[in-house]
Amino acid sequence: MNPTTIDGAPAADGLAVASRAFAAAAASLVPEGEPVLVQFEAPRNPAFGDYASNVALQLAKRARRAPQQLAGEIVERAYAAEPALRELLSEAVPVGGFINVRLAPAHWQNVVGTILREGADFGRGAPTGERISLEFGSANPTGPLLVVQGRTLSLGDSIANALRFTGAEVTVEWIVNDAGSQVETLGRSVYARYRQLDEPDFPFPEDGYPGDYLVPLAERLRARDGERWVAAPEDEWLPAIGRFALDALIAEQQATCARFGVHYDRWQSEKAMHESGAVERGIADLRARGLIFDHDGAVWMRATQFGDDKDRVVVRSDGRPTYYGADVAYHFDKLERTDRAILILGPDHHGYIARLEALGTAFGRPGAIKVMLAQQMTLERDGEIVSLSKRAGTVLTLDEILDEVGVDAARFFFILSNADSPMTFDLSLAVRQSSDNPVYYVQYGHARIASIERKAPPELLARAVRGEHLDLLRHEKELALARRLAEFPEVVRAVAAHLAPARLARYAQAVASDFHQFYMDCRVLDEAEPELSVARLALVHAAKAILAGALRLAGVNAPERMDREPEPAA
Repeated sequence: MNPTTIDGAPAADGLAVASRAFAAAAASLVPEGEPVLVQFEAPRNPAFGDYASNVALQLAKRARRAPQQLAGEIVERAYAAEPALRELLSEAVPVGGFINVRLAPAHWQNVVGTILREGADFGRGAPTGERISLEFGSANPTGPLLVVQGRTLSLGDSIANALRFTGAEVTVEWIVNDAGSQVETLGRSVYARYRQLDEPDFPFPEDGYPGDYLVPLAERLRARDGERWVAAPEDEWLPAIGRFALDALIAEQQATCARFGVHYDRWQSEKAMHESGAVERGIADLRARGLIFDHDGAVWMRATQFGDDKDRVVVRSDGRPTYYGADVAYHFDKLERTDRAILILGPDHHGYIARLEALGTAFGRPGAIKVMLAQQMTLERDGEIVSLSKRAGTVLTLDEILDEVGVDAARFFFILSNADSPMTFDLSLAVRQSSDNPVYYVQYGHARIASIERKAPPELLARAVRGEHLDLLRHEKELALARRLAEFPEVVRAVAAHLAPARLARYAQAVASDFHQFYMDCRVLDEAEPELSVARLALVHAAKAILAGALRLAGVNAPERMDREPEPAA
């Protein structure tokens, strides 16, 4: 971190000047050596100030002083050398070896003004030129999307939104696994359901896909083709019905994704990739690097050179590519098009992490492939665990979840925990209209502000949007809300850098909480104080923009009104 970069807030002038001044003061109190950098972070307890630095604790040994004494001397020298600090900071206090600072109200007033001017672009990064492939979802095309895929979709789409907001060019990709034996298994399963429409005792294949979700497909097949396939030989009906079922299920998956607000740039067919020669091109590149060898008629990759527990077959002796051979093709293609590739896989893919990330190194791009696992998820309803078994055919589809709790609640709940943490999805809580429902709490904050603005005299609201009288924002709860709004750019950058959308959900809840606390203590519309009303309208309008921005990145609507809730008085 450089001296003008502040964790938790944009590095604005006041804090940047303070950082440089304290760094210069600290450097004058220690022997020459390592450069002195002052890092400020927002303390967990706001009672300690807006930001705090532990520079005195870090330098106490070099300075041969107690941390508290050194902190006091740094503050004293900084103020002496930089008189402007008295206007930029309302206080700088040494406490327990830390330097706690509060920025002057003008700083936070300026933040509100900036949000009003920039609106939805507040904190948006300039294009970086970085190209990123982000693959998530990629469920087998053998059934509807299940609730577990909903978590991956929410995580992936929110990460993509954050990466784009910070300036990256992101290609969102789905790999359609349509080249393996599972397509034949799907065709046999649908054929059995098709025959069972008239012959209930027709045997179902032992390795078939159970569950009732294939029955409607069988009915559609019967409506389209009648009895055509009853007497047809297997070599005719198997490829035809397999293709019919595959196309229908992929279309259903695409429709569910669209309903969920997730849109892909590429739906890449594995079969088409094989037919295009992509596997051969990827293997040829690795062979040129000395990483491919032939043994027992098969083609192998020297995966052990990259930490794998054994070398991997990429093409079987009968000429068919393995799954790992397909992975070689995918990632060779991705790294030709982009600077790095990110994949979000399910919890049962732990063994894939090292071997997939190793492909980046194998292709001469170490660190270019990042694999994340979305950990296990538990569903709960009315305090009871919802038991699911795909093998037994007792599945809960993503569409059923959306029917029950809605898109907004599902999208928000799925990102309450990051991918590396198991999560429990409380379906009962997700539909509850109360403050303990996190998505309802955040959306109600936005709707409450919209209600205030509808009640505001139009001329006052127009002046507020122009940022008039912001210098009147000095109340403790006003400044606390402005401080929280200032964090938005850094929060989004952290989501993008750490691939951690839970930070976005937590931040949206914190903004809503600070707004509700402000609203309880500070009357927004007061006929006796029109100028203060303008200032507070400006603050809530800025808060509305930030709430809308956070929800938009999470793929959640920011409603102007909330059903079945009385609008609050302003």
